[in-house]
Amino acid sequence: MNELRVVVVGPMYQQNLGYIARVSKNFGVPRLYIVNPRCNYKGKEAIRYSKHAKELLQSARVSRSINDATRGTFVVGTTALWRKTSQAFHNVHTPGELLKLLKRNKISRISLLIGRDDTGLTKGELMGCDATVFIPTSAGYPVLNISHALAILLYVFSSHELSGRPNAPDKRDIERMNRLIGIFVSKRKGIRDRKAVAMALRHIIARSSPTKGELKAISVALSPRE
Repeated sequence: MNELRVVVVGPMYQQNLGYIARVSKNFGVPRLYIVNPRCNYKGKEAIRYSKHAKELLQSARVSRSINDATRGTFVVGTTALWRKTSQAFHNVHTPGELLKLLKRNKISRISLLIGRDDTGLTKGELMGCDATVFIPTSAGYPVLNISHALAILLYVFSSHELSGRPNAPDKRDIERMNRLIGIFVSKRKGIRDRKAVAMALRHIIARSSPTKGELKAISVALSPRE
């Protein structure tokens, strides 16, 4: 995504704002947007809990309305109480489902609305969003702290763009493995549906998430003998 904007609506507690700034910096968010803050977003408590992300608080853009803060972006509302919106049956998604939707529609400029510490986003605000996301939690206590919810969402929306795990295979490694699987299966006698067997092997290896070294070792085993 070219731009993932964090927009905090009506924050009440400096501590939560500090944590929001901290986790936003963890995932490379360049700037915070704050709508109608109910506390001093540059206060001592906010700075204290932001740790090394205090510049995000100091440079935050403050707006009087959600429309001003999200202009020109695809707006995603967040809620733990998804039945607050009448769009519940077609426009509320889990984080994984929403990520697929964004990718499928090639949406790259997104505003992630984080609701108020005490009451969250209103039904009207949620209905004004382009989509709504909720994090499935225990029915006994479904409401996450806003900074905790943000951490989960930023991980889901940002992880596909981060460098990923160490020593991960690149596209060329995977393509070479797929070619070798095809050659290996084609030379095995007694296989009726070679295409299905090759596909099954590719899927199994992909699901195991091998490292670059592991993929290389498998490739050596599959390579045609001299």
